[in-house]
Amino acid sequence: MELDNNNHSVFLMYYHLVLVIKFRRNVIDQVISNRLKEIFEYVSPHYNITLQEWNQDRDHVHILFKAHPNSELSKFINAYKSASSRLIKKEYQQLRESLWKEYFWSRSFCLLTTGGAPIEVIRRYIENQGEKL
Repeated sequence: MELDNNNHSVFLMYYHLVLVIKFRRNVIDQVISNRLKEIFEYVSPHYNITLQEWNQDRDHVHILFKAHPNSELSKFINAYKSASSRLIKKEYQQLRESLWKEYFWSRSFCLLTTGGAPIEVIRRYIENQGEKL
């Protein structure tokens, strides 16, 4: 396993992000998905975030990315959602007919941490550290 690092730390932080179209409107096709991915790749370096995997359905996207410990994830997600919504509606005006009140993304999102070891393995590892009294 290859770890990331900066001046003072070593880390490996993966996240799974799911973003849903407002009211699950079916507006994402391959062209829209590719543009959403391009926007993600443009915004993400400003937050020390690197795209690892991207996939979509008609009403949501799944994103796997790596981040640094100093990445402000909620600020990044809000910045991405704002920029992508604005650009997509501007570049693909036909989408406006399918959206509700001009909203592109739902306000909510799902963000999950991912890792190589199950939580129970990590819990047991930590419990077994140090001297047994």
